[in-house]
Amino acid sequence: MAFTLATWNINSVRLREALVARLLKDEAPDILCLQECKSPVEKIPTEGFAELGYRYMVARGQKGYNGVAILSRLPIEDAGDMDFAALGHARHVAARLEDGTLIHNFYVPAGGDIPDREKNEKFGQKLDYLTGMRDWFRDSRPERAVLVGDLNIAPREDDVWSHKQLLKVVSHTPVEVDHLGAVMEAGGWNDATRADIPEGQLYSWWSYRARDWDAADKGRRLDHVWVSEDLKNAVHSSRILRAARGWDKPSDHAPVFASFDL
Repeated sequence: MAFTLATWNINSVRLREALVARLLKDEAPDILCLQECKSPVEKIPTEGFAELGYRYMVARGQKGYNGVAILSRLPIEDAGDMDFAALGHARHVAARLEDGTLIHNFYVPAGGDIPDREKNEKFGQKLDYLTGMRDWFRDSRPERAVLVGDLNIAPREDDVWSHKQLLKVVSHTPVEVDHLGAVMEAGGWNDATRADIPEGQLYSWWSYRARDWDAADKGRRLDHVWVSEDLKNAVHSSRILRAARGWDKPSDHAPVFASFDL
């Protein structure tokens, strides 16, 4: 079985329905995982996606915030969700392909602006969410599984535009990187993107605050594709579609792709 998967924080699926359709038409991934859909499930614009061949969807949503969805041209079934740290947020959904491959789609909390859980409740929630992920994968080690999404952490020094300047900035602090590393270790996960692109600066997010995001290029790799140990030799052709960050009224994230031969 062969398929291509993409993950994209769309920052409102209803507002950016046309961009999703453009990606589906131009790039034609078999599976597209979306985060920050900001929509109840029943209001996700599925008709247009179905017309493009994406007739299957599993999703969790809420009005105006969070939300995750998996669109697919291949048959998928709902494989549940988890509410780590008991936040009551729509941040995780899983789908299972007919061959048994499990796909986890995550939107990890951003964590606010101050990297101190005593001063910033959101930062504590982020760390607690990651701890919940760690414990779950440690207790139920994944097999034949893919984990994707906006994990809101850029773990490597070359995953950010300036390691030194971002060490105290939420998304690249040592405590966040350690927590993400613990999730990866607990589940035996492999970073598919960096396995394919092991060297060099690599980003999937550029702030809206930059006057010219492309020229400034102050990016971070917040969006990830991980695979379980048994699939690490089945994944290839990873890439980030940087051009999508420059589309009309874009998300601040770019889609991340990977292909699989199972």
